[in-house]
Amino acid sequence: MTTHYIYIIISFLASIICGMILIPQIMNYCQRKKLYDIPNERKVHKTAIPRLGGISFLPSMVIAVVVALLVFDGISGKAQVTMSLWTCLFFISLLLTYTVGIIDDLIGLNATTKFIVQILAASLMPLSGLYINNLYGFLGIHEIPVWVGMMLTVFMIVFIENSINLIDGIDGLAGGLCFLALAGFLACFVSEGMWSYAILIAGLMGVVVGFLYFNMLGDPEKNRKIFMGDSGSLTLGFILGFLFVKLAMDNPNVIPYRSDRLLLSFTFLMVPMLDLVRVALTRLVNHSPIFDADKNHIHHKLMRSGMDQHHALICILTVSLLFTTINIMLNKLCGASLTLIIIIDVVLFITLNYTVNLRIRKRGKQPFVKREE
Repeated sequence: MTTHYIYIIISFLASIICGMILIPQIMNYCQRKKLYDIPNERKVHKTAIPRLGGISFLPSMVIAVVVALLVFDGISGKAQVTMSLWTCLFFISLLLTYTVGIIDDLIGLNATTKFIVQILAASLMPLSGLYINNLYGFLGIHEIPVWVGMMLTVFMIVFIENSINLIDGIDGLAGGLCFLALAGFLACFVSEGMWSYAILIAGLMGVVVGFLYFNMLGDPEKNRKIFMGDSGSLTLGFILGFLFVKLAMDNPNVIPYRSDRLLLSFTFLMVPMLDLVRVALTRLVNHSPIFDADKNHIHHKLMRSGMDQHHALICILTVSLLFTTINIMLNKLCGASLTLIIIIDVVLFITLNYTVNLRIRKRGKQPFVKREE
């Protein structure tokens, strides 16, 4: 087993190296072609920044995974990954998502086109046999019909993709939340002995670390700061959506049954998902177009309450870690049901937002900001 951890470390380090090599080349290319994310009234940054950092995610992950698995196969003498219908459909879906993100970053795509491609890519997962088939007692529901599970799977993957895409608003936030979620999934798959998945996750975590270095510490005056763009957020979102479904699916032939699978999948991604639900409901209540971009995500509200970017980032990452700790303790120590834990999470999240709203009002500002404002 110790040997397996070495391969995970190899994948992680190889991905960091790939990211540290590729991302500066991407920034130089953006400078030559004048490909920048231009500031406007909705965005936090004040200077033009390259936004193609996410292009490095997929190639870095693939290179790192291939290197680690080749070493793995060479030493063990056994192939860890074989080409199958599932493998092919997964990479086709991932490539579709990655490509539409790049096109959107380069020339722009309307929301409808991106949404259709997201649904198409997500729909390939149930066709490969990967779908949510058990709700583990949520609202008293356990096993669910195949057709319900397939539709729920497509919905969850697209929902997670967009939750990551829309929370990408300040330095380090989307990358930081995704890194924490990936670390959680890594721990789960390692505990189940699913080493190929662990190596893949480590390969993605490494390039995220490389990206965060330039995103948070890079100097824009020297062209060493970059955003991930849709190519990055959609790629991360799709892979996290896939991991969500993979961990949540009840398949005794692959992973022994565990009653906390769906809870863990939800917990790792809870903050961006609940924030997306809150923003959508707020827009409906305020009669604002649900698909319009605005400044009502949790990071925007924290900054209106008086925090700067870095304090807002630390606050949100801390909240994510606290929710993870609370949920695991409620499940393991108190034996609370999935339904009760999610209700508690929602109540705590509403309380957090109510507290932030009070701070915003004390500063003479409105918690909800329409797009035109």
